Amino acid sequence: MTVELADEALNGSTGSTDAARAAETREPVLDVTGLEVHYGSRRRRRLALGGVSLSVAPGETVGVIGETGSGKSTFARAVLGLVRPSAGSIVIGGEDVSSYGKRQWRDLRRRGLIQYVFQDPLRSLDPDLTVEDSLTEPLLVQGVPGKEAAERARAFLARVSLAEELLGRLPGELSGGQRQRVAVARSLVTEPRLVILDEPVSALDSANRVQILGILKELRAAGVSLVFISHDLGSVAGIADRVAVLHQGELVEVGAARDVINQPRHPYTRLLVRSAPTLRTAPADRAERQALRALLNV
Repeated sequence: MTVELADEALNGSTGSTDAARAAETREPVLDVTGLEVHYGSRRRRRLALGGVSLSVAPGETVGVIGETGSGKSTFARAVLGLVRPSAGSIVIGGEDVSSYGKRQWRDLRRRGLIQYVFQDPLRSLDPDLTVEDSLTEPLLVQGVPGKEAAERARAFLARVSLAEELLGRLPGELSGGQRQRVAVARSLVTEPRLVILDEPVSALDSANRVQILGILKELRAAGVSLVFISHDLGSVAGIADRVAVLHQGELVEVGAARDVINQPRHPYTRLLVRSAPTLRTAPADRAERQALRALLNV
């Protein structure tokens, strides 16, 4: 099965196969091995992630895709230290953080090694802080002088194509697209090595989605490592060097973005490709989709 990518996705993943091959030769910024996460009590434990292994090289963007319940958000929360793994290891920048407590994670974030962007920026933006305060706060925590922090805040606001006049506004006074760009700027202002993005464009309209993806492409070019988590294969195709596919808590396929999309090996990946509205595919084969769903019991 061959899938022709839409122009935006095609341009975004040009050379992704070469980038994925080059990534294999560099020490990873993120290295997850045998990650398991369980929820619930001992009597009613539910496996959310089962033995997931995935690495991200410097400057590489890895897309993690799957439907609701596949485990992709649990993966993000585990990497961010918001969920403690049941088994396996998480190494960030050569530092094993698998058993870190709250204080150690707080120190890790303070150092700016890893940052995150949620689907809903109101989860990461304090509603009582102005845009300027939201951008300067992580810098001040790092000990950056106030004047320099303010200058960097203005610079990063411009980097995400927002006017300086927004610095004095509260998150509630911004549009959804503006809030998300502020959230992206806040995650970048400390110049982290790794940014985790959990469904960062799914709540946005097409115009804002394109803008955010454009910003992320610039970050990739600047050498920032990204983990882009989404159920939208089209958006992932437009930004990722490699794609990892999660299904019912298991990693069922990993490969260069172009290879995974054009030559998917696993039935679940084939189903995602066939169902992606933002990819131009051959005429929809309803019978094949039904057969794949029956095979996967979804």
